[in-house]
Amino acid sequence: MADRPIRETTSISIEDIARYPLPGMGIPGSLAFCPDDRLITYLHSPEHTLERQLYAFDLNSGEHRLLIESPGGKSEENIAPEEALRRERQRQRELGVTHYAWARHSSRLLVAYFGDIYTSDGPGQPLRRLVHSDGDPAIDPQISPDGDWVAYVQNAEVYVVPFAGGDARQLTHGARETGRTNGLAEYIAQEEMDRASGFWWSPDSRWIAFEEVDESHIPVYRIVHQGKSGTGEGTQEDHRYPFAGCANARVRLGVVPIESGESVWMDLGEEQDIYLARFHWLPDGRLSAQIENRQQTQLNLVVFDPLNGQSKTLLQETSPVWINLHDLFRPLEQTYHGMAGCFLWASERSGYRHLYLYDADGVLIRQLTSGDWMVDSLAGVDEAAGRVYFTASLEDPRQCHLYVVSLDGCEPRRLTHEPGTHSVVLDYACHRFIDTWHALNRPPIIGLFSLADGSLLRTLYDERDPRLERLSLDPPELITLQNRHGTSLYGALFHPPERFGPGPYPTLVYVYGGPHTQLVVDGWSLTVTMRLQYLCSLGFLIFVLDNRGSARRGLAFEGMIQNDLGHAEVDDQVDGVRWLVAQGLADQQRVGIFGWSYGGYMAAMCLARAPEVFKVAVAGAPVTHWDGYDTFYTERYMGTPQSNPLGYQASSVFTHIPNLRGKLMVVHGLIDENVHFRHSARLINALIAARKPYDLLLFPDERHMPRRLADRVFMEEQVRDYFVKHLV
Repeated sequence: MADRPIRETTSISIEDIARYPLPGMGIPGSLAFCPDDRLITYLHSPEHTLERQLYAFDLNSGEHRLLIESPGGKSEENIAPEEALRRERQRQRELGVTHYAWARHSSRLLVAYFGDIYTSDGPGQPLRRLVHSDGDPAIDPQISPDGDWVAYVQNAEVYVVPFAGGDARQLTHGARETGRTNGLAEYIAQEEMDRASGFWWSPDSRWIAFEEVDESHIPVYRIVHQGKSGTGEGTQEDHRYPFAGCANARVRLGVVPIESGESVWMDLGEEQDIYLARFHWLPDGRLSAQIENRQQTQLNLVVFDPLNGQSKTLLQETSPVWINLHDLFRPLEQTYHGMAGCFLWASERSGYRHLYLYDADGVLIRQLTSGDWMVDSLAGVDEAAGRVYFTASLEDPRQCHLYVVSLDGCEPRRLTHEPGTHSVVLDYACHRFIDTWHALNRPPIIGLFSLADGSLLRTLYDERDPRLERLSLDPPELITLQNRHGTSLYGALFHPPERFGPGPYPTLVYVYGGPHTQLVVDGWSLTVTMRLQYLCSLGFLIFVLDNRGSARRGLAFEGMIQNDLGHAEVDDQVDGVRWLVAQGLADQQRVGIFGWSYGGYMAAMCLARAPEVFKVAVAGAPVTHWDGYDTFYTERYMGTPQSNPLGYQASSVFTHIPNLRGKLMVVHGLIDENVHFRHSARLINALIAARKPYDLLLFPDERHMPRRLADRVFMEEQVRDYFVKHLV
């Protein structure tokens, strides 16, 4: 391959990489059954754009119909800063109707639209605007279970307004203009805990539990919008960012009655430096919370009396590695063998996340699942039949299937039949489920299936994206290799077209490499990673490898990175490339690597720590020293800079810059409020001090996830040209 130029004869354009939704991924989302199971509602754009509207599928007539059109008038350019930042936390690109909810016990609907709140009395009924934000957005609106109220947060306080219309009433007090908020999830909860809400309705719609967050003691981190033409207000933003080893937000948990009265504060114990991770109301009217210590090695499931705040610990989880949060706590509403208050729980105490059944006092009744595989999600519980439905990686960690197990204990039975990745939604009666299924060789298809045996009842969506015929995307080959320690690692190979010959090829490694993420899956999401397809079509061999530390392989596999980021991960990527060279696939003199966020960190670390293997790297929005990232994420894996100074030093890109010999391009958005541009600036200082040349690509108006189409197109062109210039 050394004397054969890369030919730019490809059906894939740069715009195909940059434009969302990606080919085949413009499918219905946010699927839900209405409370009486007659309708399936979903958000969709038939034109395969990001502008979504609310549709319904009538299970009796078999008809799809438009329920709610987007009110219009909003775009990425004119939404309130609070809404823009929440979209960043949720990695949300969609526009139009992006959030809706049914009242649990009525046919009423709520639609949130960029800070305004709209409601409808049911399918076919008109949409009316309940709350007009007028520049002060109504954040995180939630309809009460009985459908009579809507609660939301505005200007740091919780409000309620009658669903039928009328004046809003402020429920919480004392936070506004004090550096505190009531009812809003703090940055750490949204970005790192997968918790977007800061308040919760009680099942009887009489109470709201809420989180008070005090960030007034955290120093301000200012971000200046250098790309704006003006100055002053609107060209800078201040964030209370909790850096590793520094102060966290102070949190309290309160309960306030809807009708009248003062907030009651729950007893969280003496230790104040804690994380409030999860909250649930129990069927008996008590409130529960999952409370984690700062070190993230201990988590308590605590229940509270909302009338007086008194607390009781039901169970405690500990781990010598770390606690991974989950959403698998489920209180049972009915009695189980005469016992009231039983609940389902998940734990990684065996090394893999599994389901357990407990009684009301936190005493273990039995373990429901076991083995060297992970439970991913709790899809539903049929209490009358004593069945638990969950998704898991039982047969293959690269796939995800729906299973059922008895509360009385039995071997799990698989209900999804096609290989690949399945995402499911159960109906309320536990008779049917919606399955969104995709695989490496199959774009997503949505069907309605029987929970009894997994048989197909009807296809709901199987529309082929018109772009796919032109693009002719070939799925990658899944491979398994052994690293230097004999550990099996899963990878994927995108082979260049036959016209480029048998190899060895110039090779590009696409990397993330960090925890809680898995790239190598039997799913269309891997096949349709358009940058990989495009670069492959130019003659590059594309390699993806899930190294130690990545998700869904168990706690021991994940925990290999503890206190020492950037070492086991880099070693595995090196072993992967050496395997490719041994197979005659990769040209060892022409290997590049690229990634974003943790993947950007990995790209820089691989170039610096293994210069004999990697010749070129593109590092997007990289963490470069872990003392510059947030508390929750960083300290889970590294401890604090004070407790683990040598680990922080060894895990910093700066430490390894003297070894760097290859070509490095750093890409960053200047208003990135997650991985601050400061990371790249400090890296540049280290490169200059070591007299190491570098290339820099900046986007003045982008945050952590580039959104503007023009910026993304330009970025893809620059990345392509960089690899072609230095590897071909």
